[in-house]
Amino acid sequence: MTAAPAAKTHPRNGPRLTLGFMLNDTARLLRRNFNRRVQSLGLTQAQWRLLARIAIDEGAKQAQIAEVLEMQPISVARLIDRMEAAGWVERRRDPTDRRAVNVYLTEKAQPILDELWQRADETQAIALAGVPRDARDQLLRTLETVRENLIADCSTGDSK
Repeated sequence: MTAAPAAKTHPRNGPRLTLGFMLNDTARLLRRNFNRRVQSLGLTQAQWRLLARIAIDEGAKQAQIAEVLEMQPISVARLIDRMEAAGWVERRRDPTDRRAVNVYLTEKAQPILDELWQRADETQAIALAGVPRDARDQLLRTLETVRENLIADCSTGDSK
């Protein structure tokens, strides 16, 4: 009988318990859970991510949306083409940069967004079940600090 291979460990944190792994894996599981909840709406993951991103930052440039979604600009442009043809979003020329296009939601998108936010709330409730309110608040504050630290570090241009 052969012994099972030992779990790979990080020299300081034990088996896979690193910040990056835990955040990435948790985000993956949240997306998977949410994706399952919105399947009945007939939206792909790319579509609901695009709608949510535009709702959060309406009027953003296509290039900014691609960067935040970590997608190729051409893929985002094609996705926006399809969503615009379906009447969910619209493009408008940027008044300060004639080369840029800003993306906005249409009225048709609002009911589906309301449903997306409701299902997001359901996913969050399941993810945080059993976590006391003060711990939830602390978790969000901590993640906000981590996020701000990484944004600040990126803006210094230091590539260690």
